[in-house]
Amino acid sequence: MPNRLAHETSPYLLQHADNPVDWWPWSADAFEEARRRGVPVLLSVGYSSCHWCHVMAHESFEDETTAALMNDRFVNIKVDREERPDVDAVYMEAVQAATGQGGWPMTVFLTPEAEPFYFGTYFPPEPRHGMASFPQILGGVAQAWAERKDEVAEVAAKIVGDLAGRELPYGDTQIPGEGELAQALLGLTREYDEANGGFGGAPKFPPSMVIEFLLRHYARTGAEGALQMAGDTCERMARGGIYDQLGGGFARYSVDREWVVPHFEKMLYDNALLCRAYAHLWRATGSETARRVALETADFMVRELRTNEGGFASALDADSEDAEGRHVEGAFYVWTPGQLREVLGDADAELAAEYFGVTQQGTFEEGASVLQLPQQDAEFDAARVEDVRRRLFAARAERPAPGRDDKVVAAWNGLAIAALAETGAYFDRPDLVQAALAAADLLVRLHMDARARIARTSKDGRAGANAGVLEDYADVAEGFLTLASVTGEGVWLEFAGFLLDHVLDQFTDAESGALYDTAADAEQLIRRPQDPTDNATPSGWSAAAGALLSYAAQTGSEPHRTAVERALGVVRALGPRAPRFIGHGLAVAEALLDGPKEVAVVGEVGGELHRTALLGTAPGAVVAVGEVGSGELPLLADRPLVGGRPAAYVCRNFTCDAPVTDAQELAVKLQD
Repeated sequence: MPNRLAHETSPYLLQHADNPVDWWPWSADAFEEARRRGVPVLLSVGYSSCHWCHVMAHESFEDETTAALMNDRFVNIKVDREERPDVDAVYMEAVQAATGQGGWPMTVFLTPEAEPFYFGTYFPPEPRHGMASFPQILGGVAQAWAERKDEVAEVAAKIVGDLAGRELPYGDTQIPGEGELAQALLGLTREYDEANGGFGGAPKFPPSMVIEFLLRHYARTGAEGALQMAGDTCERMARGGIYDQLGGGFARYSVDREWVVPHFEKMLYDNALLCRAYAHLWRATGSETARRVALETADFMVRELRTNEGGFASALDADSEDAEGRHVEGAFYVWTPGQLREVLGDADAELAAEYFGVTQQGTFEEGASVLQLPQQDAEFDAARVEDVRRRLFAARAERPAPGRDDKVVAAWNGLAIAALAETGAYFDRPDLVQAALAAADLLVRLHMDARARIARTSKDGRAGANAGVLEDYADVAEGFLTLASVTGEGVWLEFAGFLLDHVLDQFTDAESGALYDTAADAEQLIRRPQDPTDNATPSGWSAAAGALLSYAAQTGSEPHRTAVERALGVVRALGPRAPRFIGHGLAVAEALLDGPKEVAVVGEVGGELHRTALLGTAPGAVVAVGEVGSGELPLLADRPLVGGRPAAYVCRNFTCDAPVTDAQELAVKLQD
């Protein structure tokens, strides 16, 4: 008998719809039921491509005995963290404060007033490695609730009070200057892994937002060290197992510091951010590797993540079936020497093993290897390698594919729109621009209501019930602003303005200028989440600052510009101390320090001047393009042709240069 999750839109929740656990979705009714029964709430948070979430589900939530214990003593709530990032953020903060670490699956026990009092992540079905079993935890918590309820209530009240006291003072409204950005670069240099690229040790995550900061810092200051860290990191990742050498696209992270063995899940947000980072690296250096990876990653997103409605799915699972029918991590991607011979024959298998680093011992598990490009000096026949790659890709396509989370998340689609629009424009791939337009159209039609309020998710053409959070408004606005620059269609600037008005009205503290992750009229949790640090994606805070700055440059809007300057005070505070965790904020600060430049191209869309403007590396420069007198984009107002020819106008800080009609002259002006 399916439980209450059977009618949800989240693929993760639907995966648990047939559990014997009597799951509830997050709702007021669930907490009312806990009050009626006088029992605590068990909150379980995860997401569909999370390996250990699947493990705990199989071991515990599919087990009749464990489920009976859960149903008897708790009201059980299952949450998809990608659908409710606000719920996830609030309780993850509590878990991290109490235990010093966090992760998913997240298991939190709450009072019927939603106050947390006991925490954990994965619990095994029996005692293991010093960990209590999940049934032991359930029994202990239930006993404490029954016998020491007053003590539990005191603990819960203290935790909520401590969380309220953890709010950082965001009152510094001074913008970061040269000194803070130089300190941030120095901090990154100290944490840089010179041997392998990237920052810190294992596990190692792709630092897409830090790369963007480094590229912008180089463009503004000429600091070669910044460019080298960005370029070498991108090269190392592109040669490693974290990058799919056959199908393009990046896995979530590397379990080692050398980028060899990934955690195999592929997320839309990682690939959108990295596609754009590699496109920007190519723009700065002309690197052929950067060009190849940007295009292959864009093609991966369109080929494997695009939904029937034109949006982009959230993720591909890490796990799939192997040759023996076991559901294991990485089965779709790894190869043994024998599997190479089976597909390619002896001679080409030997070539493939050398080229992709496939060994008898293996680099992964059970003698299998993750494909990488370890050979930097040996020469290979390019045509033969490409033939081998094509045949291996075709053979891999016959394997059982990883599951796909078809949920369309507004924020992550905004990131994909920006990446695909720019990549398509840079490399003359109008099909990629069209894919970006189709996703943008879906967001407008399905996710935005008549007041331009955004739904966080949709699936199969049906919008979810959860309200968008700050990152949804900010990242979708960023995607729309990029489309306006690439296509010259002013409607995308208009839509971005609607979204950013909500940011100013609903997400911004009027006194301090600080930003909240949820709207003022959103569901009230035990605390209003607010996090300026960039993690797997730009924080809503820094993403909003970036979109507000671009919109202000496009329109001349003083309120939007002022909001950026107030919001970036947190970058001034955190940038020098923790640059790895505020990379996007630092990138926005670079743009603010540079102006940013405003480029108006009149008399053409898609011509040489337009392309040159888009390829300018000035941090955060905005581009408006259209015909004379079109009226769609404010930057084009009162900009005539010059001698009857298309012209480009470059302005910064309320000062404009003389217009140019030659693309080379424009390129020089954009570098000044």
